[in-house]
Amino acid sequence: MRKGMNSMTPLHESGLLRVGDLARMTAKTVRAIHLYEELGLLVPPRRSSGGFRLYEASAVERVRWIDLFHSMGFSLNEMREIVKAWWSTELGPDAMQELRTIFQRKLEEAREAIGRYQQLERELVEGLSYLETCRVCATRESVNGCVHCQQDHGMADEPALVAGITSVPERGSARRSTGAGFVRVEEIARHRHG
Repeated sequence: MRKGMNSMTPLHESGLLRVGDLARMTAKTVRAIHLYEELGLLVPPRRSSGGFRLYEASAVERVRWIDLFHSMGFSLNEMREIVKAWWSTELGPDAMQELRTIFQRKLEEAREAIGRYQQLERELVEGLSYLETCRVCATRESVNGCVHCQQDHGMADEPALVAGITSVPERGSARRSTGAGFVRVEEIARHRHG
């Protein structure tokens, strides 16, 4: 058995947490704590004479571990399988290698997500910079005036996020089917670079 979970260790109720206390300390619902227990991710060491679940203080860290894995994109069932695989692996180095493989895969996924968010950040910064110049626009006409805007926005082309909204489909082109005033971003990029 793991440290702190040995049933032979004398436990004093004053040092244990009730489920409500654990839920408050971890900002979880009591139902979430029960679910973690049902899935085998969290095991209360015992029950009080009144039938209350009692958790060691280490359960707080265990719930934080669950949160950390959840933020990495693991479902509760995946976490259960990882824990199950860990404890069923015969040799420690084999178990550690499996964890390294899982963590490496998640690191690659995280880096890809960071790249996507960095691209989105660039697009938003460009779009906001472009739109900032619209604050001083002297034109007071319909949005059609924006479509053919002659104002210097400080950049060669409209940012894709703005162009996708303000571009007008050419008459008779296949782009009309996307809806009046809306053009797919891929078409804008192809038009820009083509």
